[in-house]
This record gives sequence, structure tokens and C-alpha cells, in this order.
Amino acid sequence: MTEHYQGSCHCGAVRFSFEGDEIDRGIRCNCSICSRKGAMMTLQAIPPAQFTIEAEEGTLELYQFGAKTAKHYFCKQCGIYPFHETARMPGHFRANLGCIEGIDPFSLDAEVFDGKHLL
Repeated sequence: MTEHYQGSCHCGAVRFSFEGDEIDRGIRCNCSICSRKGAMMTLQAIPPAQFTIEAEEGTLELYQFGAKTAKHYFCKQCGIYPFHETARMPGHFRANLGCIEGIDPFSLDAEVFDGKHLL
């Protein structure tokens, strides 16, 4: 069953929404940036056609490192990471479960993706 999800950064300047399967687990990555963020993300990568971003002008910032394939976004006002574009599926998104309304990431099991050892 497809669900509609909405989320935002802490201050609300960056908002997003998407359609997807019911969220009943998440994924964590052990790469250098994800392990430092400590965020649990959506297990499924979200196609761009199903992901809508609304951000106040000048608030959505981008951070990239290494091969610069993945795009890590954060709010310039509050510093929260709401979502990123994946390295393995460029253009597809994973959302920070802690930013999604009605989702408690502490109540969910998580898979671990070994991003630390990717080439």
C-alpha cells in the first residue's frame, strides 16, 4: 500500500514529501559522513518523480565529498540533514526518518549498508 509522507528540517525552512511503501524499517550507512550524522534513512530509494522539495530561498545547502556522486543536503538555518541523493542511484533520494512526520526512528529496526568500503 502506498503512503504519503511529509517531512521537514527542524526550523521548517526545508520541507519535502513523497509517496512510498509503508515505512516499517530503515537503513543506516557506515561511511564517514553517515556514521557522523547518525541518521536512519528510508530503506527504499525514492524516485525523483515521487519526491517533492520545498525550500525557502537560500536555505537548502549541498555538501559533497570524495567522488561527489552523492548529494548530501542540509538546512542552512538549522543545520539539519533532511535527505540526500544516493551515490548508487543518482537522482534518487533517501529521507532522514527523524524528519518525517509520524515516524519514530527509535522504534524501527535498521539494516546497515557498508558504504565505508565502497570503491
